[in-house]
Amino acid sequence: MRFKVSYLAFTLPLAFLFVFFYLPMVNIMRLGLWENGPTLKFLSAVLGNSYHRWVIGFTIGQALASTALTLLIGLPGAYIFARYDFPGKRAIRALLTVPFVMPSIMVTLGFLLLFGRDGFIAGIIGRDPGIVYTWKAILLAHAFYNFPIVVRMVSSLWERVNPHYEEMAKTLGAKGFRLFWKVTLPLISPAIFASAMLTFIFCFLSFSIPLVLGGYRYVTIEVDIFSTVMTLLDFRTGSALAVIQITLSALFMYIYLRSLDTYSKREEQKVLQTPAKLGLRDLLSLKGLGIVLYSLLVFVFIVAPLLAVVYDSLLFNGHLSLENYRRVFSPEYNPMFGISTFGAVRNSILFGFTTVVVSTLIALPLAYLLNRWDFKGKRLLDVLVMLPLASSPVTVALGYIMVFQSTPLYYTFWIIAIAHSIIAYPFVFRSLSTGLGKIKRNLREAALALGANEWKAFVKVELPLAVGSFIVGAIFAFAMSIAELGATYMLAPPEYTTMSLAVYKFIGSRQFGSASALSVILMAVSVIGFLVIEKVGEDVW
Repeated sequence: MRFKVSYLAFTLPLAFLFVFFYLPMVNIMRLGLWENGPTLKFLSAVLGNSYHRWVIGFTIGQALASTALTLLIGLPGAYIFARYDFPGKRAIRALLTVPFVMPSIMVTLGFLLLFGRDGFIAGIIGRDPGIVYTWKAILLAHAFYNFPIVVRMVSSLWERVNPHYEEMAKTLGAKGFRLFWKVTLPLISPAIFASAMLTFIFCFLSFSIPLVLGGYRYVTIEVDIFSTVMTLLDFRTGSALAVIQITLSALFMYIYLRSLDTYSKREEQKVLQTPAKLGLRDLLSLKGLGIVLYSLLVFVFIVAPLLAVVYDSLLFNGHLSLENYRRVFSPEYNPMFGISTFGAVRNSILFGFTTVVVSTLIALPLAYLLNRWDFKGKRLLDVLVMLPLASSPVTVALGYIMVFQSTPLYYTFWIIAIAHSIIAYPFVFRSLSTGLGKIKRNLREAALALGANEWKAFVKVELPLAVGSFIVGAIFAFAMSIAELGATYMLAPPEYTTMSLAVYKFIGSRQFGSASALSVILMAVSVIGFLVIEKVGEDVW
């Protein structure tokens, strides 16, 4: 096929990814696998160390356990949303968007306040619940973040199961669990597997949650890389650990992308099931009671950590007060930042908007290229442009330290903004790809037939139709930027402290009131994104 659009529109994003993602990753691989020639010495040293072996095993184990817990919580919700229509369904579905846009450092603070030794649960039961600084806290927090992914992906496919298949099975005598096991489950299994793989990847690469809630005992590969590089200044070992992490996460990402293809094909099913309507009287039945109890569980599970943060921000010396807010904006109470809280808020907003612009400029041409053109190596390119999703912020920052430390770019606003953009870009790309993929090709072909060139057809016809996906991608990029902690911690000088980093420092200095007050501000910014995403109603998975 002849390319009618300038190569420049596609080569610049690819060049950007090469310089700011692949080159740093190659340097990490080189440091971990090269010393006067190829060597496995550093990998062998890591794998031969009992502590690092335990960390690798725990990372995989907690990701598997977190995924299992997430499925356990999410699958009943997927069934309810796919099969029933009931009062409050839209409100609960909207509530499921909340974890997507909440900064992880703020959620970890909520879990500390709820389950800590002196937390709200301890006050109710009269003793330490024994959850914080254990694997239990990590699993609960991961389930908080990821079970909406399972609910949304599985329910989306479940409601597209052709009802004729189940009706035919019923005429042959299948019913109840047998009907589900033999007919429904095979049809929705692509969504279950794809959502499980995505959850596993997120849990495998998680940083803030194990860093704060796991304590010193429960360390993941991501935290181990961070500690090895930032505390011990051992770049060789850190790079060897990163090589192991990159290899495993790339493998998991490949499996996820393959499963996503199957999921997408199944989702094209146009014969939708009609949800059974449940009135108020039906909700008093046994089935209705189960739906009510599950809805309450979802409400408490999502809202409780957030309410704990809000309440703690208003509590000072046992009384309701705005003192925490006064202190958080007073320079005398946050001298460790090197910047005022207003400066941290300004930095977060500036990084967020810059991330939106940069990640969109990278993602939009590539999404168009892969959705509209057919060429050899297209599948390989799709995997390569999604590979940043399989990398972690800490690994990206490690690569930047190695590549850009001696350049004028290092320790500047732009190195942090670029890191945020690389981290957020896959979500923008996936959102735009989803939106462009839903546009019928005959609309573009009609515009071309009427004399529009390819660029004009895209701007005048396709882009307006994909504006919902564009907005959702932009909101995700902004939310991920203001929530980012690992790369910012490793790359930012004091004058570029962000709100998330400031919250982490407040937690580290045991100033929970100030941490809660600043987290509420973070929450307010995130809620705006939550409202926009729910209004537009697009999914990026």
